[in-house]
Parts: sequence; C-alpha cells; structure tokens
Amino acid sequence: MAFFEDSTIFPVDAVIVTQKRRDSPMTDQFISTAPYFLVSDLDASVSYYHERLGFDNPDLWGVPPMFAMPSREGFIIMLRQAAADHDVVTNSSQGGAWDAYVWIRDAEALHTELVDRGATIEYGLTIQDEYNNKEFAIRDPDGHIIAFGQNIEA
Repeated sequence: MAFFEDSTIFPVDAVIVTQKRRDSPMTDQFISTAPYFLVSDLDASVSYYHERLGFDNPDLWGVPPMFAMPSREGFIIMLRQAAADHDVVTNSSQGGAWDAYVWIRDAEALHTELVDRGATIEYGLTIQDEYNNKEFAIRDPDGHIIAFGQNIEA
C-alpha cells in the first residue's frame, strides 16, 4: 500500500483502485470506473485498442455501430462515435496531462509489450518522484493520452 500526505490509502489493483480515508468508514459501494472517450472513427479506435493495446475485440452497439467497450483484465474504456459535425477534444489538447490514468503492477513489462505491439508511445518509462510512480503513456488515434503507472516505494 502507498501512503500519501493527505492520509489516503491506495491499495493498487490492476482492475480496481479503492480509496479509503482513515477517518471514514468503507461502504463498499464503488466497484470500478471507465473512461468515456469520443472518437472520430469507431472502427479504427476499436482496432487500435485491440491490436496495439491488447484489449479484447468488443461487441459494437448501434446501427450503424456507435459504441464499444474494449476491456483488458477487467479494465474497460468506453468508446463513442462522435457526431460528424463535432470535433473530438482531449484533455491534453486543453492543457491537461492525460485523459486517463491506469494503475498497473509492472510498468516495464507492459511498456515493452505495447512497444512490441506498435502502440504510439507519448512518453517512455519515467519515475515520478512526486507521487512515487514508474509510468509511461500512450496516445490513441484521436489523441487521447492514457498513462500507465506502477506504484514504487520511495
């Protein structure tokens, strides 16, 4: 477990990260979360998540297909086809660092795998001393940046 200055405890799990404050009881209501990304080409995005990031090849919903939920090891990313007259706007295009941050168990192994799969690497493995993570990030076809971080002990 990692202890942060705000007295928050983050047990790191590849599927679910549960947050519990020492001064509040755990109610076990929250199970998971899923980023929701608008995409300009649903088929291209689904292919990228499947072929480059190792997610499953998900069902597509709608006629024509408008929505998909690729997943990997229980982690889901929701993809929604943007309307033709709407631009896809990412957090990074507005000054944000990432569109999603995923805690993982082995940053080096996943980084190697995604490089081998041909994923677009936004930045390579780095140590973030400020929050004790080893991390890297990828960029999807629409520019969404997903960081993958492993907690390391200081």
